[in-house]
Amino acid sequence: MPLAEKSMIARIRRQAGVGRGVIKSIGDDCAVLRVPPGHEALVTTDFSLEGIHFRREWHSPESVGHRCLARGLSDIAAVGGKPIAAFLSLALPKALPQTWVNRFVKGLTSLASQFDVTLAGGDTAQSPDGILADIIVLGSVLRGKAVLRSGARPGDKVYVTGSLGGAASVLQDLIKSSRTRLGMTKERGRHFFPQPRIEVGQFLRQKRLAASMIDLSDGLSTDLGHICQESGVGAELRAEFIPRNSRVSLTLALHGGEDYELLFTSAKAIPEQIAGVAITEIGRVTQGKNLFLVNGGKRKRLRPQGWEHFKK
Repeated sequence: MPLAEKSMIARIRRQAGVGRGVIKSIGDDCAVLRVPPGHEALVTTDFSLEGIHFRREWHSPESVGHRCLARGLSDIAAVGGKPIAAFLSLALPKALPQTWVNRFVKGLTSLASQFDVTLAGGDTAQSPDGILADIIVLGSVLRGKAVLRSGARPGDKVYVTGSLGGAASVLQDLIKSSRTRLGMTKERGRHFFPQPRIEVGQFLRQKRLAASMIDLSDGLSTDLGHICQESGVGAELRAEFIPRNSRVSLTLALHGGEDYELLFTSAKAIPEQIAGVAITEIGRVTQGKNLFLVNGGKRKRLRPQGWEHFKK
């Protein structure tokens, strides 16, 4: 059983610490934060729901905490921002051991420390069923300099960081496997402990290289569709250019989701590597509003088939 609420909050407070930009964190009705002069605030929120985003028999508590925060940090990376603080609302079933909560917070705060992010507040409640974690991340970006989804123009090239489909491939293995846990490999690490591309996003924004950008949480086809919709353009991808591990199918690379890489468009020369992360050109932005995939010399419509809640 989790600790009583006051005791649990006190323990989380000890684990969270205080970082730059946070004047007052856990312990008052509101956190007091400082946004740098000349900057605008960035705010993003994401659910992590047991049975939807994770399963306790597959994911360690540290992995669940890490992934919970990684979702929000990846959104900050996608606009070229700097994260400042996180807020966690946590609903827990009464039968959940407190050790699970401790390890969850450890996974979250370990990732937070990599980017000088403070867990500055939140809420706790008893859940009638599974675990629900809602993360809010506050960041900042120079006024008027956020990289949005709406900046793509015909003629821009389309780029991605890293490789795609690895996280979905691991999930596929988990579903097929009779074991509850898989041994850790580099590819599996991308599923259990994804790394937000904060440095890459900031570099692209600082050098004014990205015209539009989004993080790949729902799958390449779906997230590219978001950029095209917001920019009023279409796009054409080349199947042979899409970076993926040899054991990852093209279908998973296109539609798998949860890669937390960055997808961006640009009319400028882009380095092959940024902050140690490979950058790959995979297509171009076109006139019209449709997506196409060129594969084996054949050009076909590419329909978004990534993750979408409530999809029929």
